[in-house]
Amino acid sequence: MPPVPDLAAARRVVLDLLSIPGVSGQEKEVADRICRWLREAGCPPDAIVFDKAHRRTPLKGNVGNLIVKLPGTIPGPRRLLMAHMDTVPVCLGAKPVVAGRFIKSADPKTGLGADDRAGVAVVLSAALEILRRKLPHPPLTFFFAIQEEVGLWGARFATASDLGRPKLAFNFDGGAMEKICVGATGGYRIDIAIAGIPSHAGVAPEKGVSAVAIASLAIASLIEGGWHGLVVKNGKRGTSNVGVIHAGSATNVVADSAMLRAEARGHDPVFRGRIVKAIESAFKAAAKQVKNSDGKMGRVVFEGHLDYEAFRLDENEPCVVAAEAAVRSIGRTPRRDISNGGLDANWMAANGIPTVTLGCGQKDIHTTQEQLDLDAFEAACSVALRLAVGER
Repeated sequence: MPPVPDLAAARRVVLDLLSIPGVSGQEKEVADRICRWLREAGCPPDAIVFDKAHRRTPLKGNVGNLIVKLPGTIPGPRRLLMAHMDTVPVCLGAKPVVAGRFIKSADPKTGLGADDRAGVAVVLSAALEILRRKLPHPPLTFFFAIQEEVGLWGARFATASDLGRPKLAFNFDGGAMEKICVGATGGYRIDIAIAGIPSHAGVAPEKGVSAVAIASLAIASLIEGGWHGLVVKNGKRGTSNVGVIHAGSATNVVADSAMLRAEARGHDPVFRGRIVKAIESAFKAAAKQVKNSDGKMGRVVFEGHLDYEAFRLDENEPCVVAAEAAVRSIGRTPRRDISNGGLDANWMAANGIPTVTLGCGQKDIHTTQEQLDLDAFEAACSVALRLAVGER
């Protein structure tokens, strides 16, 4: 019979982890608690290592990725189970409490942080079961990534060699536990700097060039042309968003600068590139429209980078086959899904490690209404343990 996890112990682990603050870049306390659980379960100290990913991220963090590698006690390809340690700021101060078959924050002003402490607890519980009960298993890597919420940075800087070159990889993140995510969109981020010309807005507004006006015209043009929000052109599909604007200093000054942040997403890299070009063209055209009384115009400068590339796993990829079999083995029906958001699995795939993503029962993530469905969480613990010991 496949091993059955101690679900009461798993619940203790998740409640413990949910109570620890750890927004992106501040994951050290979470990592230290994971290490304590592992050492108490008998994990060899030399099996626990940290990389230096946090020294390469734009947001300087206080700890790197946590990697735990165990040699196999039975033959088989190395398997990796992973989750990310960081949470979003709305979860700071969470006080997890059990309410029936759900966990929520007792403080109504905070989120819970089950994205992705529930995933961390699922992966950690599988490791603890194996260590405490000395269960037979193939070579294993348990990977706890940093800074997922701010750009998938931990997974981006993880290397296949540091992770032991696993052949099957399973990422536990948000959503229903039956959902088998086999692909995700790619994302491109753009910083847009607009330089206008300042002038007194009451005495000589005609001498100024408003950076706010340039930004407004550009965004309006994108909306009119169907290049903002959901973008559908000639059967191709993607999304774009201008999500951040900082501009001006006072109402009596024609705004001489504006800083905007925008993004484009799409499963098709070529079409995503068309969206990026449309955004840049709109801002360039808007800059030419706004002139002062001397005929002078503002300037626009773009700085863009790829956040993560799209990926799609083959239906016969070993990790996909194993994940679906494990979900079926506990009486659930797996369903394949393609995500329109980025996942750590995007960078795992780019780094040569095809990775399937499974949910853990998180609901309403990144909000103050966030909850963790204990039935789904416990089912995910069962699936994770079966995947870790090689059961299918």
